[in-house]
Amino acid sequence: MARRSLRHDHDAGGDASVLAAKSVLRQEVWSAMQAEKVARFPGAEGRIPNFADAEAAAERLRATAQWKRAASVKANPDSPQLPVRQRALEDGKAVFMAVPRLAADEPFFLLDAAALPIPPRRAASIKGASRYGRPLDLTELAPVDLVVAGCVAVSADGARLGKGGGFSDLEYALAWEAGLISRSTVVATTVHEVQVLEEGRIPMTAHDLPLDLISTPDRLIVCRDRGRGRRANPGVRWDELTEEKIAAIPLLKRLRP
Repeated sequence: MARRSLRHDHDAGGDASVLAAKSVLRQEVWSAMQAEKVARFPGAEGRIPNFADAEAAAERLRATAQWKRAASVKANPDSPQLPVRQRALEDGKAVFMAVPRLAADEPFFLLDAAALPIPPRRAASIKGASRYGRPLDLTELAPVDLVVAGCVAVSADGARLGKGGGFSDLEYALAWEAGLISRSTVVATTVHEVQVLEEGRIPMTAHDLPLDLISTPDRLIVCRDRGRGRRANPGVRWDELTEEKIAAIPLLKRLRP
């Protein structure tokens, strides 16, 4: 019998009822994307889902004033945001891309558009970034103007739901503590309309990263509660990290107080 893979939130800390509610919402969205046939290969379930017309959502984000002002972008490494990373490189922006699951001693790649020997689309993939990007430790990153986070579900009040690993929240917290982002740093995502839920449905806790902009193939949503007031201390909440999570991320093991 094939082994069932662990849920991405298996090593998450926090209120069990909130974790369970988030898990139900993820499954609802993944199933809806499959039913609506808007999930691209290899399917939606268990991941930040790649979606039909992701390129159109990236172009809509590209047209915003916030994008045009940004000289640097920190982006998640997932497939649905590949068109965003590609366009950032095409526009000459510095792209900081997280290593999947922050699993390396140097957990970020810098993609420098001017120095790439391959086209931006190839460089923006995980394979391209790992080969042609410059590995960086957190201390080597430059200040970031725009954060792009991958999402399973979002709502117009700025709430977001990832796949359960907590990496977008953690990357934001680490970058905050390193002085690489501020309250003026814009946080955006690209998703399909099926991933946009009614306001109030997504539980948000103190460590969850809120959104400013949501770009879909059909519209741009400027979040009603931009950043939900941005919590007073967006740094790492060590008391909410499990021993399993810390042990899996070299950077956390180094920084642990």
